[in-house]
Amino acid sequence: MVAILDDRIWFPDALRARSDGLVAIGGDLSVPRLELAYRSGIFPWTVDPITWWSPDPRGIFDLERFHVSRSLAYEMRRGRIEVTFDRDFTAVIRGCAEAPRDGDSTWITEEFIGAYIRLHEAGVAHSVEAWMNGELVGGLYGVAVGGLFAGESMFHRVSNASKVCVARVVERLRERGFVLFDTQMVTSATEQLGAVEVRRPEYLKRLRAAVEVAGCRF
Repeated sequence: MVAILDDRIWFPDALRARSDGLVAIGGDLSVPRLELAYRSGIFPWTVDPITWWSPDPRGIFDLERFHVSRSLAYEMRRGRIEVTFDRDFTAVIRGCAEAPRDGDSTWITEEFIGAYIRLHEAGVAHSVEAWMNGELVGGLYGVAVGGLFAGESMFHRVSNASKVCVARVVERLRERGFVLFDTQMVTSATEQLGAVEVRRPEYLKRLRAAVEVAGCRF
């Protein structure tokens, strides 16, 4: 059964999600509610109305088994793409919103942009930027809670820019003790980088362990 949310900040158990992944409708995109959502294995997808989802299966990158291909390793060694972290969150999320998609539409509306900028200002959402000759050419953003990093969206304006970002993020997460890299769903782009699917109960089991990891700073 889909929960109808009100002003109280809560979520039902994600295991109760509908077969299509829908968990709840309503509520708001406040910082406390968004943070609780990620801790609960849930994320928002639309704003009119606000809908909350926990898909089954779930896409993840296995941090221990993530493999950089020869071509991507070569690209990283070339050094033509510089990667930074949290330098320009707003530009990254707007880059993701403007990226071409099927039907020329995006779920990253102005309401989402504002909500995730506030989440970034609270130290929970983070960006990764790819630069070439001083120009932003790609990036990704996501949410870090405990030992979880939940990737939200990415974009590129030159080939391999977003792939380099993902590889650098994996390096950073490993170095800083993160244990779970969530990609929500496996797409053709993330599948090329080695994203795999796990069933919802397995994901939630890993999530419970991840959010309890202390001391991880993105």
